[in-house]
Amino acid sequence: MASSFPIPVRALVFSAAATLLSGFTSGPALAGASGPFLAHQALYELKLVKSRGSNAISGARGRILYNFSGSACEGYTSEFRQVSELDSGEGRLTLSDLRSHSWEDAAGKSYRFKIDTRMNDTDSAPVNGVAERVGDRITVKLKQPVAKTFELDGKVVFPTEQIQHIIAAARAGKSVLELMVYDGSDNGEKVYNTLSVIGKPIPGTQSIATPDPSTANDQMKALTRWPVTVSYYDRDAKAKDGEQTPVYAMSFELFENGVSRALVLDYNDFVIAGAMGRFDVRDSKPCK
Repeated sequence: MASSFPIPVRALVFSAAATLLSGFTSGPALAGASGPFLAHQALYELKLVKSRGSNAISGARGRILYNFSGSACEGYTSEFRQVSELDSGEGRLTLSDLRSHSWEDAAGKSYRFKIDTRMNDTDSAPVNGVAERVGDRITVKLKQPVAKTFELDGKVVFPTEQIQHIIAAARAGKSVLELMVYDGSDNGEKVYNTLSVIGKPIPGTQSIATPDPSTANDQMKALTRWPVTVSYYDRDAKAKDGEQTPVYAMSFELFENGVSRALVLDYNDFVIAGAMGRFDVRDSKPCK
């Protein structure tokens, strides 16, 4: 059983979690497809909604704090912290603290990342490195946990590009999108195959059963959002019986300005829901 429930670091997004906790843009070719993205801070409250299988847990809770800032001129910075607690029963608790800081060039040519993890008062080796896109290849230079240089297929996308592609696909009416994603998570060498399933658009005027600070915000009420589920697969794992099980899956509602709400994180043995508890719009400097 997993001892913590980090999301893909995009950080997450997908800044893992990255991941899909905020919006990003990628290159100029896609920027016009979805418009500007919102600089903001969001706090998500995590709780257990389902436990299943032989490794069932009895409780889980946590918080995600995410800050997103930047512009197409200066690139995009995301700061992410997730503190979570898992209860395996009989008083066995596992406390994890994940912190991530990343910067990505707006054209998707460069990605810098640093990830620190603490588990039950024990620090894990940090992951620190930079990825540069040159031609049809990506060169990754890791500083930690070990100094190492390796190459990735140029078709691999960084977290900002992943979100941008999903929004562009949603606007185009597509329901399925496959991408290879690198975000520096795990030991800094992992590439995930991802499958995104995009639902029908939800207009901002539609009533909502579970409102939160994002849906109450006047700036957000006029925006369209889409229900999205992204499944992450270990690219190096072999499929069993012709079908591969995802390592984890994330479901959320994605606004056209990149903000995400109503998170659901499925780790196979258990499912975590993340409700937005706070949402603050930040000032953003426009490109000159």
